[in-house]
Amino acid sequence: MQLSKKFKYMRQVSSRPCEVLGDLLLYKLMFFLLFLLMYLFTLLGNLLIMTTIWSEHSLHTPMYLFLCALSISEIFYTFAIIPRMLADLLSTLHSIAFLACASQMFFSFTFGFTHSFLLTVMGYDRYVAICHPLRYNVLMSPRGCACLVTWSWVGGSFMGTVVTTAIFNLTFCGPNEIHHFACHVPPLLKLACGENVLEVAKGVGIVCITALLGCFLLILLSYAFIVVTILKIPSAEGRHKAFSTCASHLTVVVVHYGFASVIYLKPKGPKSLEGDTLMGITYTVLTPFLSPIIFSLRNKELKNAMKKIFLSKLYPEKI
Repeated sequence: MQLSKKFKYMRQVSSRPCEVLGDLLLYKLMFFLLFLLMYLFTLLGNLLIMTTIWSEHSLHTPMYLFLCALSISEIFYTFAIIPRMLADLLSTLHSIAFLACASQMFFSFTFGFTHSFLLTVMGYDRYVAICHPLRYNVLMSPRGCACLVTWSWVGGSFMGTVVTTAIFNLTFCGPNEIHHFACHVPPLLKLACGENVLEVAKGVGIVCITALLGCFLLILLSYAFIVVTILKIPSAEGRHKAFSTCASHLTVVVVHYGFASVIYLKPKGPKSLEGDTLMGITYTVLTPFLSPIIFSLRNKELKNAMKKIFLSKLYPEKI
């Protein structure tokens, strides 16, 4: 079946996550419940973080502004993919319209790259706080922070537009089955035909890897300066306090880029689609699930603020 922009409503691309997750109804229900609970926990965790930062005046600082923006991008990213995946697990007809497939790819790449850009901004924030504390209020002014957040969203939207436009300007012919749980680049490239498919595949790969690698290298550079500065602090208590402000961000960076590197940097072989699907599920479901847990448990200020706000509502007489 040929996919053409002339058939925006009639042309559809099939998506069959059941082949990966198992054909038996029991397994489908088990995975559905597991992913549903993880998705709801992800939403609840990010909403709790946003509510806490909004309600607690002491958290109205650049670091928590970026964390709030990160939670928003995470909510939108998971919303672009997981609800559809959950619906497919319970459905016998696993199909998605051509335009809906393009929309899913755009939003997933937009919010995924926005997430990476915000992590980079948060690394810069920690660098300024530890290496240039006296200039922190100047370098991280409210206007400057708003610009950094805005440019992160603009950069994510630009990446989403570039990737989606490049892929969906290709001609699709032959089979119309995506061997993936979402509209991802490699499975769609398998369905494309024409002389420019290889060039588009290389171009999209170079753009994505350059953006991710650039963000990662900037974060590494920030932490290189941070480590050098921390080692110069004379007291062990001071070094521990300085490092503790970076621990949650650094942990999320390792998790985020660890999974991303496996997906984007591992060699592609003819039998790699199933592995890509499993890693994609891990990256899409598990990484957003872990992020609010890491920030909540490893950030003492945020954890104490959550206890103060929500315990005061449940047990007002004890606060």
